[in-house]
Amino acid sequence: MTTTASGALKGVKVVDLTRVLAGPLCTQMLADHGAQVVKVEPPSGDETRGLGPPFDGDGDAAYFLALNRGKQAISLDLSKPEAQDVLHRLLADADVLVENFLPGTLERWGLGYEQTLSARYPRLIHCSITGFGNDGPLGGLPGYDAVLQAMCGLMSINGDECSGTTRVGMPIVDHLTGYVALTGILMALQARHASGQGQRVEATLYDTALSLLLPHASNWFASKDSPRLLGSAHPNIAPYDKFRAQDGELFIGILNDAQFRRLGVCLGLPDLPDDARFASNSLRVGHRAALKAVIEAAIADRPCGPLCEALMRAGVPAGAVNSVPQALAHAHCEHRDIVVRRENYTGLRSPMRLLGTPGAPGARPPGFAQDTETILAGLGYAKEDRQRLREMGAAPGPRS
Repeated sequence: MTTTASGALKGVKVVDLTRVLAGPLCTQMLADHGAQVVKVEPPSGDETRGLGPPFDGDGDAAYFLALNRGKQAISLDLSKPEAQDVLHRLLADADVLVENFLPGTLERWGLGYEQTLSARYPRLIHCSITGFGNDGPLGGLPGYDAVLQAMCGLMSINGDECSGTTRVGMPIVDHLTGYVALTGILMALQARHASGQGQRVEATLYDTALSLLLPHASNWFASKDSPRLLGSAHPNIAPYDKFRAQDGELFIGILNDAQFRRLGVCLGLPDLPDDARFASNSLRVGHRAALKAVIEAAIADRPCGPLCEALMRAGVPAGAVNSVPQALAHAHCEHRDIVVRRENYTGLRSPMRLLGTPGAPGARPPGFAQDTETILAGLGYAKEDRQRLREMGAAPGPRS
């Protein structure tokens, strides 16, 4: 039964100093589930506003629109003491501060957590998102998704012998780091219920990227065989790969012998499990090339759509290799209400669903500093003080 329409995080205030992807994604998910999120951008703005084309009618890139729904927006030049005063007023009743500055940046402004914030705001949860953390051989260095994919081995296992090593086609490290930050924040909020104390939460692209090496790291620990490029195949399971059918490609994923027997029946090859090469998963992994050839010969004259439907209905996991437009046009995407549609805005909802305290995607992502007047007035700044902050560049107003 639905108990509230306000979201699980109603009453939580978040000050968002992040830009680009991991941080804004994290705070957008918080906003979608009821948190009040104030997005604080530098005078130059969040870089993703310019990462296009495509751009919307207001000149913001689609990239930015994907990550900043449901937030209020203000701009502060935090190198100026007057802007720091605004930030302190924002933090006075905030629950969470999220930032992704290079380590040491807040400290140079006198705003470090251990330096200032933890004593001044003992209940504050400060989430820091960085490339490599504050210390160690790589501590304090800048990090970007594709660079971390390269450094942490992800590119070395993505691609095939023809393509060579290839980055994953979406910013998977940034994306997952946003979820790591979200999880850490929620854990810290839960811990605060018991202790009354905030804490610093750390999420790094480096840790996240290495955590994605499953099962490849475990395979290396056990065998000392360096993982190699397998294209769409799985190093430990077969058949678990992409296959060519009559009019396109599909992916078939088999995890146990019962599924493999059902696959044989569906393909008109009921004796396939009796082949000595394919009698167990270990044997199938060792003869993956021969098995792929047998499967592709059996489906060469079968259309992808009906074949996938038949396999799935028989309990064999399978799916057509869809384009992005095809995936978003699927009837189940509509049924799950994945696409958020607002007047002059379309995006994707956060994937988690709470049935007792459901979230609701918020308003269209804000224009640069569009809520400056409202936020400053709410913090107690008089009209002449707001004007002074704008004129001195401490809190620039919206762009014309």
